[in-house]
Amino acid sequence: MRTIQLQIPDSIDLKEYDFLMIIASKLYEDGTLSSGQAAEIVGLSKRAFIELLGRYGVSLFSSSLIDLESDITNA
Repeated sequence: MRTIQLQIPDSIDLKEYDFLMIIASKLYEDGTLSSGQAAEIVGLSKRAFIELLGRYGVSLFSSSLIDLESDITNA
């Protein structure tokens, strides 16, 4: 695993956890990370990560019709 350092202005009042969730949820949404990989970045269980996605504006379900049909078939 790689470590990345960000310099964030003091005026931005977010905790490290929130930054990690924002980054992990966006990478999950883009399909770059699986939910398990994203959860690991934040230090959460996969279930907890999935439960929190909505708070960060990310749907558990794909917006692609093909992916949605596949999800329904596999459910």
